[in-house]
Amino acid sequence: MNPIFRGGIPRLFFVILVILAIAFMISDVNQSRTKEARGVLSLVLTPIQWLVDLPSRVADDLSGVLVSRRALVKENNQLRSEMILLEQQVQQMASLIAENVRLRELLNGRERIENEIQLAELIGVNPDPFQHQIILGKGSEDGVFIGQPVLDSRGVLGQVVDTSHYTCRVMLITDARHALPVEINRNGLRAIALGKGVLDEIELEHVPDTADVRVGDLLVSSGLGGRFPYGYPVATVTSVVRDPGRPFSIVKAQPAARLDKSRHLLLVNDLEKPIQDPAENTDQPSTEEAVSDG
Repeated sequence: MNPIFRGGIPRLFFVILVILAIAFMISDVNQSRTKEARGVLSLVLTPIQWLVDLPSRVADDLSGVLVSRRALVKENNQLRSEMILLEQQVQQMASLIAENVRLRELLNGRERIENEIQLAELIGVNPDPFQHQIILGKGSEDGVFIGQPVLDSRGVLGQVVDTSHYTCRVMLITDARHALPVEINRNGLRAIALGKGVLDEIELEHVPDTADVRVGDLLVSSGLGGRFPYGYPVATVTSVVRDPGRPFSIVKAQPAARLDKSRHLLLVNDLEKPIQDPAENTDQPSTEEAVSDG
């Protein structure tokens, strides 16, 4: 077999490349300017991401055109049946909303304002199997901010962890580094849902062995922590293992969102402002001033 580097010059070139790579990694950790460089590089790579995703879009369009008439008629009948059921549910919801308004008026409460949303399209998936992340075609130019909740048509999908000018990266709720405050819709029991690195499973942390948790319970976002709005579906409990020798139960659940199938997603524009660095907030008075004013 022939060696990869025959002469001295290729070997020297290889050593120079290794040194440059190490220098870039050290600079990325210690220098803040590299973040701006990554933002510019992401801006340059955005057209390439769109081009890479183009064949998939074309294939989806062609598959939609080639669907047979029989399949379209069957799907149309199914959608019509679902529409009738949804109309019935909307009628029930209308009466519940009206009753809720009356109860809030009696309790001198205020009406909840629905969260504003914007539609985003998936343009890429992180190939690393240990990081459950996707890329959306919305960025800081569209008002996307770090920590912004992301939903699909069925429930909570994840949150934005990085933004560039025209794209953003979203961490899914199944990522091993993700945690989400939830509560059981049936009885209001609160817990923390942790990602386990498996695309169709999350696990509840520190659930007491005596807690009232059942298979089939719906988990919704509790709103604690100020990041995810209250009441969005998160997952359905699939198994509850109670070991007498352990103080906590092992509770596993299946995410409600279609993490590996949804293409069009919703970014929730919460009424609260994005999370900011306290050092940047110069409009708020200091603690001493607040105490003196009181």
